[in-house]
Amino acid sequence: MNAYSKTPLLDTIRTPDDLRKLKIEQVRQVADELRQETIDAVSVTGGHFGAGLGVVELTTAIHYVFDTPRDRLIWDVGHQAYPHKILTGRRDRIRTLRTGGGLSGFTKRSESDYDPFGAAHSSTSISAGLGMAVARDLAGGKNNVIAVIGDGAMSAGMAYEAMNNAGAMNSRLIVILNDNDMSIAPPVGAMSAYLSRLYSGKTYRTLRDAAKQINKRLPKILANRANRVEEYSRGFMMDGGTLFEELGFYYVGPIDGHNLDHLLPVLKNVRDMETGPILVHVVTQKGKGYGPAEASADKYHAVVKFDVATGTQAKSKPNAPAYQNVFGQSLVKEAEKDDKIVAITAAMPSGTGVDIFNKAFPDRTFDVGIAEQHAVTFAAGLATEGYKPFCAIYSTFLQRGYDQIVHDVAIQNLPVRFAIDRAGLVGADGATHAGSFDNAYLGCLPNMVIMAAADEAELVHMVATQVAINDRPSSLRYPRGEGRGIEMPDVGVPLEVGKGRMIRQGNKIALLSFGTRLAECEKAADELAAHGLSTSIADARFMKPLDTELVLKLARDHDVLITVEEGSIGGFGSHVAQYLTDQGVLDTGMVKFRSMVLPDVFQDHDTPAAMYARAGLDAKGIVAKVFEALGKDVKAETVKLA
Repeated sequence: MNAYSKTPLLDTIRTPDDLRKLKIEQVRQVADELRQETIDAVSVTGGHFGAGLGVVELTTAIHYVFDTPRDRLIWDVGHQAYPHKILTGRRDRIRTLRTGGGLSGFTKRSESDYDPFGAAHSSTSISAGLGMAVARDLAGGKNNVIAVIGDGAMSAGMAYEAMNNAGAMNSRLIVILNDNDMSIAPPVGAMSAYLSRLYSGKTYRTLRDAAKQINKRLPKILANRANRVEEYSRGFMMDGGTLFEELGFYYVGPIDGHNLDHLLPVLKNVRDMETGPILVHVVTQKGKGYGPAEASADKYHAVVKFDVATGTQAKSKPNAPAYQNVFGQSLVKEAEKDDKIVAITAAMPSGTGVDIFNKAFPDRTFDVGIAEQHAVTFAAGLATEGYKPFCAIYSTFLQRGYDQIVHDVAIQNLPVRFAIDRAGLVGADGATHAGSFDNAYLGCLPNMVIMAAADEAELVHMVATQVAINDRPSSLRYPRGEGRGIEMPDVGVPLEVGKGRMIRQGNKIALLSFGTRLAECEKAADELAAHGLSTSIADARFMKPLDTELVLKLARDHDVLITVEEGSIGGFGSHVAQYLTDQGVLDTGMVKFRSMVLPDVFQDHDTPAAMYARAGLDAKGIVAKVFEALGKDVKAETVKLA
């Protein structure tokens, strides 16, 4: 053991098996050292921070009491699992979090046996846990299944669907509600902790079961009254558990999630229960144990690298505006002219720029919680009454509301405006948050207008265009991160729907871009020109309706036509190919057509630049695709040029 280490006890723990060998009075020290290590690690890597600090004691207690990984532990959402990763054999790699080749910022099955379920989108844990519990029962197993779900994740309908099913099946499942924000229950104290230990203990449960047996022999009116007295007394003394009890869960709590003297005995009692399902209500504080996080409004939910002593986060260099801020500011300008505009987000106001709109128009802003299905149909309802709803949701989260987009919006042709943030690859959050599929999953829907902004100025005009489209649904996609730093328009001007624009005129190669790969197309065109290949560049602006006139002209006037997009197969390039095929343009072999899309894999996290390079969607990849279409070797051509 290193005498100078800040974490001498934690240094002896490689896996939870080592933790479980310690005396119970040593667990507090482990938790304190685990918090210190989490702070030190995230100060180097950046990432989700406040949620992890809030569950340090809970993480330590669960691994001490339960036999992980044989007992299955699911974190919902996985961004609170950094302390869990440190305790489960990954401490030596914790400073590689969210970097290329390093640890994921979420739980990931392929990373560790201690991660039985990948969870980067919320509200999935109870459903997955119930599946594991039923599989255990079918196989005759005895292990525990524990789902730790945050109060924010409990705002999604899927969590209640799963609880309703679990309660009806009476399957042995442990759900720990990590209440760190909503404060469902009043402040917890000694009496609450005492009652939680009492109600989770075997003596009380045995007496309760005996009372139920006696009740069966009582006249019905007396039995019903006795049941109500017991239910009301538990509800009165514990407060907050009635809903969960009605869903069929045995409710325990609320208990202080930072007090190990309360946590450990309750978790042991729950572990030893032979019936289920059980809900343990634990109240925690986001950012707990790190002053700057506790004092911050967002509890340092997600951070870049920071100074541990002061909490000061590293400032990024002043650059072009972030796309999400451009969207928020543009929507405010439009809303100043039109009082029918409203904004809807599903628990991501700052991530989507809706927070900017909220400051200007709080009465016209609606954060519906982690409930994308509801958000879409709520927007549809607003649209039926003549309002102009902007539904701002990440591409990867909008997937969760797909049936509602089809059934409630597109079929009824309602003018809901979808502002799709995080389009394309997102870097450190990896495959779970990459906006890869919206071109494909929206492109097949009748009535939908689909736009992609090539830069921040185009985004301003496209917001104005969405305001003007009042006879059908529309979507506008834009990426994470900063724009190009170009001159911005004072006001947005609606674009002609279904019309692209020429950026550069050539006669040999045509690059047709949809979205922000336009900048890479321009770099590629410069390199191609150096090789003597005159190159046209066009910005499609619209995937649907497609600018067929522009597509035909590019195909007929060039030897090679290449589409470039930040999306999967089945998107913009597929629509262009379908049109060219239908028109017989490709029958003659006059133009060589290629479509550049994201590779047909789920890409692991890295920097966005590295991810796009690996996907072949940077300037170098575009040049290589042109030479491939021409049947030439790009390396040989480059040598010739030199």
